Amino acid sequence: MFWTESLGRIELQLTKAQAHKGFHQGQCDDDIAELRRIPAIRRQLDKLSPPLVAECLRDCGAWNELSNHDENLSLLLWIACSDIVEGVN
Repeated sequence: MFWTESLGRIELQLTKAQAHKGFHQGQCDDDIAELRRIPAIRRQLDKLSPPLVAECLRDCGAWNELSNHDENLSLLLWIACSDIVEGVN
Protein backbone atom coordinates (compact mmCIF):
# COMPACT_ATOMS: atom_id res chain seq x y z
CA MET A 1 0.00 0.00 0.00
CA PHE A 2 1.08 3.53 -0.63
CA TRP A 3 0.71 6.25 1.97
CA THR A 4 1.00 9.86 0.93
CA GLU A 5 1.38 12.77 3.31
CA SER A 6 -1.60 15.14 3.06
CA LEU A 7 0.07 17.57 0.64
CA GLY A 8 1.78 14.83 -1.39
CA ARG A 9 5.31 15.76 -0.36
CA ILE A 10 6.15 12.34 1.09
CA GLU A 11 5.08 8.89 -0.07
CA LEU A 12 5.85 5.62 1.68
CA GLN A 13 5.09 2.08 0.63
CA LEU A 14 4.12 -0.42 3.34
CA THR A 15 2.20 -3.66 3.40
CA LYS A 16 -1.07 -3.75 5.30
CA ALA A 17 0.56 -6.19 7.75
CA GLN A 18 3.41 -3.74 8.36
CA ALA A 19 0.92 -0.94 8.97
CA HIS A 20 -0.92 -3.09 11.53
CA LYS A 21 2.38 -3.91 13.21
CA GLY A 22 3.16 -0.19 13.55
CA PHE A 23 -0.27 0.95 14.72
CA HIS A 24 -2.29 -0.87 17.34
CA GLN A 25 -3.54 -0.44 20.87
CA GLY A 26 -0.83 0.08 23.42
CA GLN A 27 2.76 1.16 22.92
CA CYS A 28 3.96 1.02 19.31
CA ASP A 29 7.52 2.33 19.83
CA ASP A 30 9.26 -1.06 19.69
CA ASP A 31 7.24 -2.12 16.65
CA ILE A 32 8.00 1.13 14.82
CA ALA A 33 11.70 0.64 15.62
CA GLU A 34 11.51 -2.89 14.20
CA LEU A 35 9.74 -1.66 11.06
CA ARG A 36 12.45 0.95 10.57
CA ARG A 37 15.04 -1.85 10.38
CA ILE A 38 13.30 -3.44 7.39
CA PRO A 39 15.55 -2.57 4.42
CA ALA A 40 12.75 -1.41 2.10
CA ILE A 41 11.31 0.91 4.75
CA ARG A 42 14.74 2.10 5.88
CA ARG A 43 15.67 3.05 2.30
CA GLN A 44 12.51 5.11 1.91
CA LEU A 45 13.04 6.94 5.19
CA ASP A 46 16.75 7.53 4.50
CA LYS A 47 15.83 9.55 1.40
CA LEU A 48 13.79 12.08 3.38
CA SER A 49 15.39 15.38 4.35
CA PRO A 50 15.11 16.54 7.96
CA PRO A 51 13.49 19.89 7.07
CA LEU A 52 10.85 18.22 4.89
CA VAL A 53 9.95 15.66 7.55
CA ALA A 54 9.72 18.32 10.26
CA GLU A 55 7.58 20.54 8.04
CA CYS A 56 5.19 17.70 7.21
CA LEU A 57 4.88 16.74 10.87
CA ARG A 58 4.26 20.35 11.85
CA ASP A 59 1.50 20.51 9.22
CA CYS A 60 0.01 17.33 10.73
CA GLY A 61 -0.19 19.07 14.10
CA ALA A 62 2.78 17.34 15.70
CA TRP A 63 3.21 18.59 19.22
CA ASN A 64 6.85 17.81 19.91
CA GLU A 65 9.92 19.94 19.23
CA LEU A 66 10.71 18.23 15.88
CA SER A 67 14.46 18.86 16.16
CA ASN A 68 15.41 15.16 16.35
CA HIS A 69 15.27 13.72 12.83
CA ASP A 70 15.42 10.12 14.06
CA GLU A 71 12.40 10.65 16.32
CA ASN A 72 10.64 12.52 13.52
CA LEU A 73 11.08 9.57 11.16
CA SER A 74 9.55 7.25 13.74
CA LEU A 75 6.61 9.60 14.23
CA LEU A 76 6.11 9.92 10.47
CA LEU A 77 6.11 6.13 10.07
CA TRP A 78 3.64 5.77 12.94
CA ILE A 79 1.33 8.33 11.30
CA ALA A 80 1.59 6.47 8.00
CA CYS A 81 0.74 3.19 9.71
CA SER A 82 -2.21 4.74 11.55
CA ASP A 83 -3.61 6.28 8.38
CA ILE A 84 -3.38 2.97 6.53
CA VAL A 85 -4.93 0.97 9.37
CA GLU A 86 -7.72 3.49 9.84
CA GLY A 87 -8.33 3.79 6.10
CA VAL A 88 -7.51 7.49 6.00
CA ASN A 89 -5.18 7.12 3.07
